[in-house]
Amino acid sequence: MIKIRVFKAIDNLESCQKYLEGHMRVLKVYGITMITSANIEWFLDPNTYVIIAESEDESKIYGGARIQIANGTLPLPIETAVSEIDSNVHDMIDKLSENGTGELCGLWNSREVAGYGLGSIYLGRVGVAISTFLDINTLFALCAPSTVKNCIKVGFQVETTLGNDGTFYYPKDDLIATAVLLKDVKELSTADTFERKCIMDLRNNPKQKKNEQGIKEPFTITYDLQINR
Repeated sequence: MIKIRVFKAIDNLESCQKYLEGHMRVLKVYGITMITSANIEWFLDPNTYVIIAESEDESKIYGGARIQIANGTLPLPIETAVSEIDSNVHDMIDKLSENGTGELCGLWNSREVAGYGLGSIYLGRVGVAISTFLDINTLFALCAPSTVKNCIKVGFQVETTLGNDGTFYYPKDDLIATAVLLKDVKELSTADTFERKCIMDLRNNPKQKKNEQGIKEPFTITYDLQINR
């Protein structure tokens, strides 16, 4: 059984550290040592919220993600990642931040749960679901090639105005990342019908236990998505 919970970063620095250590272990497997979403400035950012997937007793962490709200002080990871290639990202985020924008970033899952689709879809669903609790109207993400398809399912669209039709070499010269933007956080008009239904269910029932269908086998997730703002 897996538990997914959400908390404000500054409220639980111990869990932030567990999340970061797990993320860095996964990145090192792929030879990635420098990535903008892996810094620790966000630990003390009151506009950053952390999603953690862990064992029921919280002793083992299986994956996670973050939502960082644009506030004009701490740059979004996508800004730092792509600004040298395309400085237009700053103007875009400044404009969208007038109505509330943020970034779903730092998403990872351990190999231990690779067969469940935890990082590929469930954490993405949660990130989109809780966005409405954070008073933002748009949401960015920077995707690896393997996650673009599922990002589109939950409502993101490739932001072709950035980079080379939305793509960049990042975090290494031999890896491609795609910038995506969810323009309709509340209604999810561009989301897949099934995914929209799942996300709306999480919004309407942020605390629930649900049997989910993994890639290889079914499993149970206990969701606790209530946020102390």
